[in-house]
Amino acid sequence: MSHLPRLIVSALSGGAGKTILSLGLARHWLRNGLSVKPFKKGPDYIDAVWLGRAAGQTATNLDPFFMRDQALARLFAEQARGHDFSLLEGNRGLFDGKDISGSCSTSHLARLLQCPVLLILDCSKMTRTVAPIVQGCSLFEKDLILGGVILNRTAGSRHRKILRNCLEEYTDVPVLGALPKLDDTLIPERYMGLVSDREFGAEEAIEESARILGDWVDLEGILRLGRSAPDFRAPETNLWPRVQQTSRDVSIGVVKDASLWFYYPENLEALERAGARLAEVSLLDPDAKWPEIHGLYLGGGFPEIQAERLAANTGIKEHIRALAEKGLPIYAECGGLMYLCSRLTTQEDAAYEMVDLFPLNTGLSAKPQGHGYTLCTVQRSNPFFAVGEEFTGHEFHYSRCYSLQGDALPFCLQMSRGTGLGGGTDGLLYKNTLACYNHIHALGVPTWAENFVRAAGMYKDALSRGEPSCPQISVP
Repeated sequence: MSHLPRLIVSALSGGAGKTILSLGLARHWLRNGLSVKPFKKGPDYIDAVWLGRAAGQTATNLDPFFMRDQALARLFAEQARGHDFSLLEGNRGLFDGKDISGSCSTSHLARLLQCPVLLILDCSKMTRTVAPIVQGCSLFEKDLILGGVILNRTAGSRHRKILRNCLEEYTDVPVLGALPKLDDTLIPERYMGLVSDREFGAEEAIEESARILGDWVDLEGILRLGRSAPDFRAPETNLWPRVQQTSRDVSIGVVKDASLWFYYPENLEALERAGARLAEVSLLDPDAKWPEIHGLYLGGGFPEIQAERLAANTGIKEHIRALAEKGLPIYAECGGLMYLCSRLTTQEDAAYEMVDLFPLNTGLSAKPQGHGYTLCTVQRSNPFFAVGEEFTGHEFHYSRCYSLQGDALPFCLQMSRGTGLGGGTDGLLYKNTLACYNHIHALGVPTWAENFVRAAGMYKDALSRGEPSCPQISVP
């Protein structure tokens, strides 16, 4: 059993103020000398990066769709140990899951981790109704610890007094703060949620969030709530798969720049545990000298924001195309897929030439073209997954792909859940390059990292034998 002070911030719906509250709490406690471990519930890259920045250390995603409960609880415990406080930010509404039973919801995670919930409520144009809402939330699911409420978007002192009095009269849930209506531009949003911390004055926004909470919220009361969490026993389960020890000594390039930076830390750790050395590389710097690599990981991101710079860096585009032709194992997710296609067209109808490895153009739309959890089955031999393997993932993209050669494209994945490239398919294959809209989490797909490293080793071996290229690799 371990004493792990912890708290999960939730709301009744998206857009209620969870992120501002979470960022402000993390930064306030960090400034006051606490080691705060941030967690983000759900498949989210952008909020997780903001949380990590506010807390001064990398955030960990916790998602019940990707991992079974035992693995999820083990991951939380391993990441929380050694820190003074764990701060979890939920997603969507507290009880919103992927079905009528609320599976994969924030409340599911809160009950699994025996984590007190701090509920932030949008109180716009509401008074007494706040009481049955809070009372209903506190009683809706057994074993949920609803420890406190933050009132948000209150209209003035009279409004705040009425709200507090109603909750004190009709419920046992304490009010731990009441926020006024804040400037919606404190942290601007874009079509995929918050803007990247790389594109905005992140430090100023986080510091302002902490200052606002200092004026309007019972920070000591919230800290006591988190410290009141019961002791936690982590399940005895192996979080990481056992991999075969090899002496391949391979290097895998990971693109990390302003165009592509969506990576789960566990994906990178899984590659290292499988025996790879990771080398950070950039698609944007025309003067950068890439090291020798035996594999390449192109994550998601916002290639459309950097499209002009990506198109202008012809040297890197030609280098990646040449590596793909030689049979380098390349794994690309969403933004990485867009980069490997022929042309990218923004919402402003500006068109930019990309790598041109796949005969597809991508175009940005005003509405999501794929959003949610996915379930894929492997249909074609490739270096990363075995034929017949089924695995989970997620997608969130506003772009669509348009074929330049009809429908005769080598798709690898059949999707029983999700959109992918359309028509129930995803995963384009060219030699040893696989590019998908689908994102995976390595702890939910335990074979991926070992297969990637194995493929990188086979590529290195082919080059060391003097072969001009590596033949197509399949998972045995």
